[in-house]
Amino acid sequence: MVSTNQVTWQLSGFGDEIDDDPAVQIAVLQALGANHIEVRSAWGTNIVDLNDEQLQALASLLNSKGMKVSAIASPIGKVDVSLPVEHEVERLRRAVNAAKVLDARYIRIFSFYYGESVQVESIRDAVMERMRALADVAEEAGVILLHENEKDIFGDVPDRVLDIIQTVNSPALKVAWDAANFVQVGVKPFDEAYAKLRPHLEYLQVKDALFANGHVTPAGEGDGDLLRTVEALKADGYQGFASLEPHLAGAHGLGGFSGPTAFGIAARAFAKVTAEAGVQTA
Repeated sequence: MVSTNQVTWQLSGFGDEIDDDPAVQIAVLQALGANHIEVRSAWGTNIVDLNDEQLQALASLLNSKGMKVSAIASPIGKVDVSLPVEHEVERLRRAVNAAKVLDARYIRIFSFYYGESVQVESIRDAVMERMRALADVAEEAGVILLHENEKDIFGDVPDRVLDIIQTVNSPALKVAWDAANFVQVGVKPFDEAYAKLRPHLEYLQVKDALFANGHVTPAGEGDGDLLRTVEALKADGYQGFASLEPHLAGAHGLGGFSGPTAFGIAARAFAKVTAEAGVQTA
């Protein structure tokens, strides 16, 4: 039964999953009904590597099209924990600069890789030191860091995500929810993570995956409990962003890429989920 009690969330998406050219990214997202974009790269260059001229050009393009930025999808924390603290602090400062130029409040981050022979418990203190240092930068800059649960990092499972949030204990560090990534590490997203992380959940990344093989699917077609999650978020009063990150061309060796056609498939799949839950997107 479709809910009649409507709420509206802000639809966004990872522009570089559509095309390298931000003009194409914007056109496709707007055609799908989005007024926001999540910026990970433009013209084939990662957001933390864009120079001032490129950032200004991107800001001008976005402004001319009436497009706003939901988040900076930075690669911060997607490095080995053995690197010095300052390594990622410096890159975060570049991401903060991009956020300021593009008028974005949120910056997506991760909680560090570690070697195959390393026990995850042994890196906890090093991770917390680095996450605290990143949170200090964010607090000073007035932005909010969104920790994404990514496979093979410290914060891949719900208990360790919660450990990070509670230990760092910063108003500038919140949770970005990625159901597909939970599935890929054997976690049932809604049953095993939602209640623990909902108090800190600030941002929804939309992709789904299968337990059987880890393959990413359109929303609602995998084991990520997207409908139950959307229904629960609606009931909880969530009014934030829902950012499409389809990853649907991964089977073709392109990693985090979909292309315009597959991105449209992902958007329509999520629209079915939100319609059933009584959530509108704009």
